Amino acid sequence: MNITWLGHSGFRIEIGDQILLVDPWITGNPSFPDGAEEDATQGATFILITHGHGDHAGDAVRLSNKLGAPLICIHELSEIWGTNAETRGMGKGGTQTLGTVSVTMVNAVHSSSIDYKGGIQYAGGEAGFIVKGEGHAIYISGDTDIMADMEWIGDYHKPNIGLICAGGHYTMDMAAVAYAAKRYFNFSTLIPSHFGTFGLLAQSAQPLIDALPEVNVLTPKPMEPITI
Repeated sequence: MNITWLGHSGFRIEIGDQILLVDPWITGNPSFPDGAEEDATQGATFILITHGHGDHAGDAVRLSNKLGAPLICIHELSEIWGTNAETRGMGKGGTQTLGTVSVTMVNAVHSSSIDYKGGIQYAGGEAGFIVKGEGHAIYISGDTDIMADMEWIGDYHKPNIGLICAGGHYTMDMAAVAYAAKRYFNFSTLIPSHFGTFGLLAQSAQPLIDALPEVNVLTPKPMEPITI
């Protein structure tokens, strides 16, 4: 399995017989390397979107049509996008089987909207995902604060890999992620995201690395693949 951070909250996950893109924000993303879109998106089979904000979903419809990769997202967002792209809407607690991989939508605590006709439109609830395949369970937090649901997510799904928002201001910060990881999860590998992109966000993951010496906290450069 290969996991590639695309900067901000975007990931490319090559797992089983699938290539999944998660929140692949490319256009206007200062963390994403210039000219790397083809390498980042090549062969993608599905695109997972945690919520409608532009720094997560801004390229969703464009990339879905370019790649022929359906969008997996919450029902309301799938209805909004459904006339412009192929969508597979779902609800929290639901699971979709994608070849040898399963994707379960779980709760997050944030908000979700899209820019629509010069205003803001509600876009269904915010979410995270559990992706299972190759004997691994990956928890993709989406944008969230610490929440009590993490207790059952950790106990029920038992994720060994976490792709977790950690930049603060809009989401958990590094200290909160460390607390949640210790209390609710048993990660062997943790890759923080949603940091370093803008000045409001944390610029370094070192506090998280220092707080979790028993976890392999990885901070790859964008487009640097990690093999697990």
